[in-house]
Amino acid sequence: MKLNFDLLKQGLLLMCLLVLTSTAWSQRTVTGTVTDAENGEALIGATVLVTGTSVGTVTDFDGKYSVDVPDGSNSLEFSYAGYSSQTIALGTSNVVDVKMAAGALLDEVVVVGYGTVKKSDLTGAVTAVGEDDFNKGVFVSPDALIQGKAAGVQVLNNSGQPGGAATIRIRGNSSIRAGNQPLFVVDGIQLTGNSTKPGTNAGSLGASALSNPLNYLNPADIESMQILKDASATAIYGSRGANGVVIITTKRGKSGQPQIQFNTQVGFSSVLRKYDVLTADEYRSALTDYGLTTGDYGSSVDALDEILRTGIVQNHGFSLSGGNSRGTYRIGLYYLNQEGIMINNN
Repeated sequence: MKLNFDLLKQGLLLMCLLVLTSTAWSQRTVTGTVTDAENGEALIGATVLVTGTSVGTVTDFDGKYSVDVPDGSNSLEFSYAGYSSQTIALGTSNVVDVKMAAGALLDEVVVVGYGTVKKSDLTGAVTAVGEDDFNKGVFVSPDALIQGKAAGVQVLNNSGQPGGAATIRIRGNSSIRAGNQPLFVVDGIQLTGNSTKPGTNAGSLGASALSNPLNYLNPADIESMQILKDASATAIYGSRGANGVVIITTKRGKSGQPQIQFNTQVGFSSVLRKYDVLTADEYRSALTDYGLTTGDYGSSVDALDEILRTGIVQNHGFSLSGGNSRGTYRIGLYYLNQEGIMINNN
């Protein structure tokens, strides 16, 4: 009986050893160092994760790591804040050193008053909005492209007047009586704020009306817009940049084969809700209730229907661009027609 018990203990011990040996053989330890690809500095706290599992670790103060890779896993994922993530396939070597490059957002070049700098080196309050981030739709003015896209920037439409000026405020109003419009800079050329021009429509003939200084610029020609907000970013423009600066960079031709682009957009505008007014019969009935009388002039006419309409917006564009080592070119032809919601208001 004792002999059988000893054999049982030996069998259990042998099974445990086999399980431990199998576990040890089913994984391997991979080590390495994670550094910055540009300056070679160690990245502290970079995440190293075995692809497809929850097994992982982080790098130490020297950028080194050590992770146990289960059997069947053949790659590691490296990630770090501000850097592009990488997936590295595992070969036969147990040492994997990784050089991580800064992410695209940190490499993005931002235009400021005194030149261009990397976004990672920027210290002032600057918001950059690129072509991919612009609002999509049928727009006739560049300021509509960044409406709701930049923190601290308000873009408000003052009226439904075609080509009417929009109110742009960067970090709120800076003055009670003086102007609050920012300075616009298009390819290095400074533009004043809203200007006035004589009205040409019925009811406003000869009267001054605000016009948008960016009306001459087609939104399809804009490549990016940068908004300079604080004093350090706008200092080069002096007092003219006190309300902030909007820097607009237009598209340019690129070296290579000529590129032809054609786009067409059609949109509609109408009154969201009309006032509910009395008809002629209802008006006469209301007067009768108060003991008043009025003449009957026939059928009822809805005055709003007579002056309002559905405005059509058409925007068609054609551009040709290209270049070589000696220079580049870009030529564009555009047609824009915006009808207002009131008749004879274009």
